[in-house]
Amino acid sequence: MTHTGNVKRILSLAIVAIMIFALVGCGKDEHKIVRLTLSTKDSEAILAAAGIVLPDAETAAGAGTTVKYHHWVDGFHNYSEDEIVNTGYWTFSQKYKGEVEWIQTTYETRFDDLATLIMASTPPDFTTCSVNTFPEKCLKGMFLPVDDYIDYTDPLWSANAEFVDRYFSMNGQSWIICTDVKATDVCAYNRRVISEYGFDDPAELYYNDEWTWDVFYEMCMAFRDPDEDRYALDGWAWQNALVNSTGVTVIAIDEDGKFVSNIDAPQLESVESLIYDLNKNECNSPQVLRGADYDGIGMKEGLTLFWLREKWAFTGPVDEMSNIWGDIAAGEVMFAPIPREAEGDGLYYLGGQPVGYHMVMGAQNPDGVVLLSMCERFKIIDPTVIDVDTRQLKEIYLWSDEMLDMNDECQELAKNNPIVNFAPGCPPQLSTAVNNCIIGTTGDNPSTWAQLKETYREQIDYYLEKLNAYVEEGTMT
Repeated sequence: MTHTGNVKRILSLAIVAIMIFALVGCGKDEHKIVRLTLSTKDSEAILAAAGIVLPDAETAAGAGTTVKYHHWVDGFHNYSEDEIVNTGYWTFSQKYKGEVEWIQTTYETRFDDLATLIMASTPPDFTTCSVNTFPEKCLKGMFLPVDDYIDYTDPLWSANAEFVDRYFSMNGQSWIICTDVKATDVCAYNRRVISEYGFDDPAELYYNDEWTWDVFYEMCMAFRDPDEDRYALDGWAWQNALVNSTGVTVIAIDEDGKFVSNIDAPQLESVESLIYDLNKNECNSPQVLRGADYDGIGMKEGLTLFWLREKWAFTGPVDEMSNIWGDIAAGEVMFAPIPREAEGDGLYYLGGQPVGYHMVMGAQNPDGVVLLSMCERFKIIDPTVIDVDTRQLKEIYLWSDEMLDMNDECQELAKNNPIVNFAPGCPPQLSTAVNNCIIGTTGDNPSTWAQLKETYREQIDYYLEKLNAYVEEGTMT
């Protein structure tokens, strides 16, 4: 690490004081929690702000209770001294003396595990909401509507009311506790590698409104060299990231709440032609993640140019991230929005996904979930907490001012024009047909977009009709 990096790491110690104790995850691996807390100054500032915005600790429903959280990742506790503090959970635990019990699962078995817990009458209280859980899991009775618990006309929640009503409601019922809307995939890159190849910086191109598919494609073509194991593109579902950049998804939900197909949209034909050409010219790695089990492989070594993925993939402890993505302290890691179509409407689109929770069917402590959610919402909108979280990213994870500014930019893009990809949360037959359609222009035996539409149109229409019937009935059980 550079001298500057060492100084920043020393400064970061002013933010946290450390106490370690052990906690065993339920039914899975053993985990040792590292209890990080904020400096006295930040603690007092947050609690003072919370006293204005949030309910009184003496009378708040759910105070002093434990909520059970089902997920494959614990987003509340820390397990390393070089992580940042979740200020929402910190407020819940410090102001309200609440606690979160992590019910551990795996990504692959999460829904089966949750169904087993519900059927055994031992359900957790909540889990994370996403495009993977709506609408099918809601229609199957895994989750509860949240209107009895969250008032989206309340000032704390009202900024998310339109998003929830438009994209995550059925039959007049809201299905998620939405604390925020986040940008999904961005275009991550290593600035040193970009410079070595003589390319213009994508972030600068974006700010100059010159970051287009054409420029992106030219860079990919100039960089790729399969004989040298050098590929321009990688990342799970990079095709979806480019599709989202059109502002159109293969399936969507209309203003009447019906799921519809956009398969004939000209924007999709344009982007699938781009994806086809990238694949034909061997710009993308033939193995996703080069066969590894983590994001970012090849970025530091200059074997991968662009990684289309969510920001969390390169957000973490400095040593870990620098070993994969490049020297963060030296400013090598950067990202930009996904490029736009040069002949499009002139807007940059990013996938938009809710941040927040589902109330699990049979939840025993809904009041605790609501109170924790209020604390999580509080950290998104309160300037004091925003400042603390920004400094954590800057001083602990060594994000540069440019990264922080670009993060704000991407968040604004996602919130102003959210592009919600519902396919992952639809019934399997529909989800598979849509996914095969999107990625069918890649691989060893790709098809043209015209061929894919011919192959999958009837399937998509048929399963959309079935899905809309389920929505009208309000159940798939």
